[in-house]
Amino acid sequence: MNLAFPDRITTTLLPGLLVAATGVGAGDLATGGFAGSHLGTAILWAVAVGALLKWVLNEGLARWQLATGETLLGGAIRRLGWPVKVIFIIYLLPWSFFVGGALISACGVTMHTMLPLGDDPSRGKLLWGAIHSLVGLVLVWTGGYRLFEKVMAVCIAFMFTAVIVTAVLLRPEPGQIFRGLLVPRIPEFHAGGLTWTIALMGGVGGTLTILCYGYWIREKGRNHAADLPTCRLDLAVGYTVIALFSMAMIVIASGLELDGSGASLIVGLAGQLESRIGPAGRWIFLVGAWAAVFSSLLGVWQAVPYIYADYWRLVRGTAVAGDSVRTDSRAYRGYLLALACIPLIQVGHAFREVQKYYAVMGAAFIPLLALVLLILGGRSGWIGTDHRNRPWSVSMLVIALLLSVTAGYFQLRNQ
Repeated sequence: MNLAFPDRITTTLLPGLLVAATGVGAGDLATGGFAGSHLGTAILWAVAVGALLKWVLNEGLARWQLATGETLLGGAIRRLGWPVKVIFIIYLLPWSFFVGGALISACGVTMHTMLPLGDDPSRGKLLWGAIHSLVGLVLVWTGGYRLFEKVMAVCIAFMFTAVIVTAVLLRPEPGQIFRGLLVPRIPEFHAGGLTWTIALMGGVGGTLTILCYGYWIREKGRNHAADLPTCRLDLAVGYTVIALFSMAMIVIASGLELDGSGASLIVGLAGQLESRIGPAGRWIFLVGAWAAVFSSLLGVWQAVPYIYADYWRLVRGTAVAGDSVRTDSRAYRGYLLALACIPLIQVGHAFREVQKYYAVMGAAFIPLLALVLLILGGRSGWIGTDHRNRPWSVSMLVIALLLSVTAGYFQLRNQ
């Protein structure tokens, strides 16, 4: 029996699937659930549009890196100068703190719902969250990229299968799903429908984690422009998985009355599912939700230290185009340790004013990324004539820029 063929498929597609697993966290689950509860399957098309726009952003990142031999962060710092250095680190540090805390909390809430540690939910959430953070730290620190790949592959299989199975068990009406996909409309346009539709389009597939893809393809040995078709393929598969996952969440939540936010909304959704498809359906969904939030935590723990270590060597002037970031470097391991430990102090606490500041930074990232891709990818002298932005990519990047600015406006207005 020849196992080489499936191995080649895994090697080809896994970086895109890592983007999918890392980009889908508790916030994406909650957004899909809340939007599905309030607007139903009529907005499935918005998920497809959002996934396409994120594919365009990541394709631009991969095209730049493979054509020039340097990461997008390196290209932005070297060619756009000190404003990028300052803006990026101001964004990265609070992002790491709040997203790290949110992921730890989401893992804690989800696992405590399945396997309670004592009678105090707050204590149980903190304990389970700390355990997940520690496990992620140990896996990344000792196992390297290869172990990370294997664990993430298992989580991807669980999260995708569980959520799709849950949606199928609910027996949705096929006609409504096809209409939601093929007939773009915004129900309750003047009653919050527009806000949630734009939030869905802008929120599909993560923000800062888009940058992680560049480091993962280096781990797979993709360093030349000839590798671009492979990247386009695995990104297409990754964002298709994200779109199907988010659509399944909308289908699952349609017809339910949901309230709350983040992991608490996910737990509430699981409780309502039990009355519709029984305890088995509740458990299937919870396992999928846990796999989604833990894979997101593990992906952030593994890849965001890459970004910081790359930034550190770029600022110090020691980065060499084409060189991989060393995962045994002090910068990488120091940031990994900080990421796994410091956010624990905010689990169970609310910092509303600081979170509002973070929301401002978060809302700005995707439009800034689109703008950087338009600038760097539009200069033949920097990226080469053969790989510069084409009219289709320019158009899509402009749409992504405008859409993300609008989504950011609605997000900040609701703070």
